[in-house]
Amino acid sequence: MARHARYDRKIALEKAVGLFWEKGYHGSSMKQIEQALDMRPGSIYATFGSKDGLFSEALAAYAEQGGLELAAHLKGYESIVDGLQDYLRGIACSCGGEDTPPSRACMIVKTLLESSNTHLALAAQANSILAAIEQSITELLEQARARGELVQSVDCRRLARLLQAQIMGLRSMGERKLEAQTIKELGDDMAAILDCYRTHH
Repeated sequence: MARHARYDRKIALEKAVGLFWEKGYHGSSMKQIEQALDMRPGSIYATFGSKDGLFSEALAAYAEQGGLELAAHLKGYESIVDGLQDYLRGIACSCGGEDTPPSRACMIVKTLLESSNTHLALAAQANSILAAIEQSITELLEQARARGELVQSVDCRRLARLLQAQIMGLRSMGERKLEAQTIKELGDDMAAILDCYRTHH
């Protein structure tokens, strides 16, 4: 029985992520949440405590999924730098062009922008998630440097912060509905940043 409840909770969270990612915290009414999750208000409050509790869990689930996707992506590459470069290009491909579904800027960034002045607890959570992502990128770059893929003089934390700024900007650019080729070129230019720090054997 407990297993079934956990499964239902997981599905409810996935649906909540979809709704909140598209509409944001303030743009999602309780009525929309009930419809998206196919749950009654009492069940939602019993399971997640509040709209805030549901959003907080959905944001954490979204961030965890992003981390798993990056780790799974990198497993396909012998070179960490090659993997990161293709990951950056992949983000670009998912952000633009008429053929792709309507772009949705990163849920974490949207939350930070939306709630900075209106909901400090959610803004703080988004900020701490972004700090954790920056730390993950820093550690990947440090591994690449230790393996001789990057020059020894590279400041990995500074480079990680630059890459994160690029990713955040690219996902926001997706909202501008630019042509697919333009977004692809942006992805290539982002990936090229890492070439500046590669060791050339």
